[in-house]
Amino acid sequence: MNEILFEILLALAVGFVVGLIFSACKLPLPSPPVLAGVMGIVGIYLGGKCWPLMAERFFS
Repeated sequence: MNEILFEILLALAVGFVVGLIFSACKLPLPSPPVLAGVMGIVGIYLGGKCWPLMAERFFS
């Protein structure tokens, strides 16, 4: 559990620093609209988790 929390906090920190750098350079943020971006990430995660289950069930 601590490893997962560390990864989450590290990702948040890196994202924060990238956001600061882009804002300081007056560049647009390298991210999609908030809700669409979050849903895209959730979809990618769920697809990655479901594929092994589907492959085992339908292709074995």
